[in-house]
Amino acid sequence: MTLRQKVGSVLFGTGVIILLIVYWLAAYYGSQHIYAYLGKRPSEVVVQLINCVGGMFLWGITMAILGNFIQSHQMIFFKSLVNAIRSMSRGDFTVSVKNDPRNGYFGELVDSINQMATDLGQLEKMRQEFISNVSHEIQSPLTSISGFSRALQNDQLSAEERKHYLNIIETESVRLSKLSDNLLKLTSLESQHHPFEPKTYRLDKQLRNHILACEPQWVDKDIEMDIELDHVTITADEDLLSQVWTNLIHNAVKFVPAGGIIRVRVVSNGEEAVVRISNNGPSIQEEDLTHIFERFYKGDKSRNRTAGGNGLGLSIVKKIVDMHHGSIAAESPAGEMTTFVVRLPILQQIPN
Repeated sequence: MTLRQKVGSVLFGTGVIILLIVYWLAAYYGSQHIYAYLGKRPSEVVVQLINCVGGMFLWGITMAILGNFIQSHQMIFFKSLVNAIRSMSRGDFTVSVKNDPRNGYFGELVDSINQMATDLGQLEKMRQEFISNVSHEIQSPLTSISGFSRALQNDQLSAEERKHYLNIIETESVRLSKLSDNLLKLTSLESQHHPFEPKTYRLDKQLRNHILACEPQWVDKDIEMDIELDHVTITADEDLLSQVWTNLIHNAVKFVPAGGIIRVRVVSNGEEAVVRISNNGPSIQEEDLTHIFERFYKGDKSRNRTAGGNGLGLSIVKKIVDMHHGSIAAESPAGEMTTFVVRLPILQQIPN
């Protein structure tokens, strides 16, 4: 109970007592005036009984008038709540119910409905942005595939041009397939029904295997791999975390310049494992750091487009890390290496 509500309750109780006293006094002096006018006074018991009945009668009239006023106010109040809920059911989340101090304890209900409308409005905005982003991401490769398919119908194309167009169609098809796969993967992870099967294994060995698996890519770019992996054993879902390391390592290889450096560190403090994956590629702008884990967010859209990204990889990474009750953050000081820091509890609670 708030201080205002406590003060209101005290004032209300005091007002009721004062009103009862006033009504009893009114009944008393009124009856005395009648006795004086009639020149006759009944026994003391009857006098007290008349005073009580008269006071209660006046109290009843007041309560009837006040109750009618309160009921009218409550009907208007509840009607506003019903109208707000109906508006939200029709998709209008701009509604707001006025919170009158006279609503008393119902003020919390009003605040909850207004907060619900705000939250649903934000969810609807996110849904519309998601649909818009998906439509854009799908439309781009489809436009390329359609355009170059029409170009292939030209019989005067040389074999080299035809091969070039076919390569573009294949690349865009792969990109479209990857987008579809990532969308399904993200939807599955957010459904709360995705399998989560933690087991105990060596995290350093897992990372080493992923680094070796993408050896052709970093060798082709003449990248220096600076690796320091402490012996770290964790209990986690190995398959899900494989997607995390694959994404982060591939991103590092993708955006580091030829002849650059990628640094991978794994340490443990006994309670959590800390993985740092760094590269000396282009820095991430400070305003982008807080958004890079959002779906479809691309700080450098031209760079991501040419690299074939669709803005979902880091969203998937964050979701998997969250499922492990861990955290992920990006650090990119100007002129220094860009680092993704993943912190994971050593032990995971195995679901029942």
